[in-house]
Amino acid sequence: MSTLSELLNLSHGLGREERKLAILGEGNTSARISDQTFVVKASGSNLATLSESGVSECAFEKILPLLAAGEMSDLAVDEALFDARVSSSAKKPSVEAIFHGYLLTLPGVNFVGHTHPIAVNGLLCSKHAHAFAKRRLFPDEIVCCGVESVFVPYTDPGLKLSQAIKLAVEEFIARLSRPPRVILLENHGLIALGATPEAVLAATLMAVKAGEIFAIAAAISGEPQYLTPDQVTRIAGRPDEHYRQQALGI
Repeated sequence: MSTLSELLNLSHGLGREERKLAILGEGNTSARISDQTFVVKASGSNLATLSESGVSECAFEKILPLLAAGEMSDLAVDEALFDARVSSSAKKPSVEAIFHGYLLTLPGVNFVGHTHPIAVNGLLCSKHAHAFAKRRLFPDEIVCCGVESVFVPYTDPGLKLSQAIKLAVEEFIARLSRPPRVILLENHGLIALGATPEAVLAATLMAVKAGEIFAIAAAISGEPQYLTPDQVTRIAGRPDEHYRQQALGI
């Protein structure tokens, strides 16, 4: 199966109405094509019905410099996104193509999915947002979502958000020596990344399950009972859990 076909299948999976991850034009997905280019959902396209005409192929060399550009007007960012297209006939890439381009340069990351799940956003719009990102509740959350998630305080969507994501991810990698599997954006949404579409979907769905469990535990006791740091480290290092990850393609 081609990378584009895999991306479309992932998009349709994330856009399924009953999963409540994204509606209308919400969310976006991307995939690395080569060291030079990647494909990303075009602005205004729908994940559930995404087709080949609804994605744009972009050049890394045109996208990545924007992260170091400092202040840019919205008009200048739009012009840069149009200029980043490999084909002038392609639709305008989502403004979030900037952080997709960056994340696809991380080791082992070939696919990225950004959604706005109700169960997760309910927590990201609450006082529990930071704790939900940093703590873990159960073993499978660690297996699919990693030992913790990157947390990005609310930032205006667009270039500023992409720059904030880059800074937060770099801090995470410097501290934990591994790329994240999940990035949580305060008052905004979730980003899942991985080597395969299966890894992105698994991280997204498990984060939603974790969000639902977190909300139930908080409603019962006011504060969930978290796994301890030692327990998290133990699960993350168990050979049988690594085998499960390989068997599941995540």
